[in-house]
Amino acid sequence: MLDLELLRSFVSVVDAGGFTRAGERVHRTQSTVSQQIKRLEEDVGQVLLHRDGKDVRPTEAGERLLSYARRLLSLAEEARDVLQQPGSEGAVRLGIPEDFAAYRLAKLLGAFSRSHPGLRLDVRADQSMYLKRDLERGELDLALFKREAGEKGAIAVWPERVHWVTSKSHPVAAGASSVPLIGFPSGCLYRTGAIHALESAGRPWHMAYTSSSLSGIQAAVAAGMGLSILSEMAIQADHRVLTAKDGFAPINKTEVALMAAPGASPATLRLADRLAEFCDTVQAKAA
Repeated sequence: MLDLELLRSFVSVVDAGGFTRAGERVHRTQSTVSQQIKRLEEDVGQVLLHRDGKDVRPTEAGERLLSYARRLLSLAEEARDVLQQPGSEGAVRLGIPEDFAAYRLAKLLGAFSRSHPGLRLDVRADQSMYLKRDLERGELDLALFKREAGEKGAIAVWPERVHWVTSKSHPVAAGASSVPLIGFPSGCLYRTGAIHALESAGRPWHMAYTSSSLSGIQAAVAAGMGLSILSEMAIQADHRVLTAKDGFAPINKTEVALMAAPGASPATLRLADRLAEFCDTVQAKAA
């Protein structure tokens, strides 16, 4: 019989790409996770992972086991949920950035909700500053939000790729006396970063368009109303990325953080695992 806890650690190591981050997800130390992988390899009589410094990837045998491990863990979770009383899982209040809400995450949340019929999922897409605040206030159980790189405290973090963008068809004139900015209302991480970058370079600027809607910002950029800073996943075909050659140096590094409220429920932590897997996949595709 394969031990589900060992399989869970194995899947976490593969998804996270290392033992340290996997340990954070399964709430074990790095050495404990390493020992669990060793036990699993002894159980199946195969080497499951290539270890090359910090780089960890599955062997051929590991790839074969991975799909079975995911199915076994999913079945175990489904069996547990079916045997529980309807409604016993309560509710999970989740906060996510708007660009993530528009980027396939809705499908993941829909599938998670269908697989947990006894759970009420309450999702809110908002600016990261409000998501972080409401998590700290206890008004959210779980939040995926953006912050400056290097801040402490999170289940997992991923470096974020952000770019200056203009319209592909109607780019802002390079010699404009004042740079027209497009962005979210005051307090937005991107807006603050854009203003700081321009002022550090001694370039005048003004807000040409402010919106609390990502789609509104994307449309304003495409129409040539000004420049903005967008995450890589929010850049559209009618946008053009600006680089240092265009006179726009990269802004301060940002990251996406996944955090849960203290004493998070089992359902909340299961959803956190799904979100972490999703972000790992997005990160791997973008690399």
